[in-house]
Amino acid sequence: MNPLEKLKQWERDLRLASDYDISKPEDRKRAMRHYNWLDHAILRIHWTNFFQIAPGVYRSNHPTHERLEDYAAMGIKSVLNLRGTARHARYLFEKESCDALGMTMVNIPLHARKAAPRENLLQVIEAFRTIDRPFMMHCKSGADRAGLASAMYLMVIEGQPVEEARKMLSVKYLHLKWSKTGVLDYMLDVYAARNARDPVGFEQWVTTEYDPEALQAGFDNGRKIPA
Repeated sequence: MNPLEKLKQWERDLRLASDYDISKPEDRKRAMRHYNWLDHAILRIHWTNFFQIAPGVYRSNHPTHERLEDYAAMGIKSVLNLRGTARHARYLFEKESCDALGMTMVNIPLHARKAAPRENLLQVIEAFRTIDRPFMMHCKSGADRAGLASAMYLMVIEGQPVEEARKMLSVKYLHLKWSKTGVLDYMLDVYAARNARDPVGFEQWVTTEYDPEALQAGFDNGRKIPA
């Protein structure tokens, strides 16, 4: 591993640290520094990437406490967290905020740079049907995982075609399809091609045909669409 790779690995290890206990004052200070500077919460104070995608349904980047206060005042009842529940500083602070504000927090992890497991996609769809509304869904930047989940919502719950729903993954939300996060676009490309051959709902496709390993391999090998 060269020095640059070692530096990147060191930064990644710091960013993904998950040994915090925010109930202790000193640990709380350390966790807040991590949250603000390594998870980049300092950038998300005013930059929100917050949009309504359907009646009572919103997407966003990871919200600060002050923003959650604003969302609660808007009447938003629930938060769908697409980043997971490990004891990262950002999760602990968000959970604390939601509890204090009486907001329900639902946690289902998705991936931004690789194909998500089938069960996680189906859990997100089930959450769409059961979560208290109005609700807001978020990932870190609100660009990739939140974009995929928003597209899924529009297809499965709103009945929109994939051609319309896929607009949730666009540069408007800072999603860059030519990067590794393009695997999310590729997922919709594969589904759209399959649907064009013989119409099938997105949820049924995920349940019966979606293969994350094969999809990831197809993306890594040139993004060719299966015949």
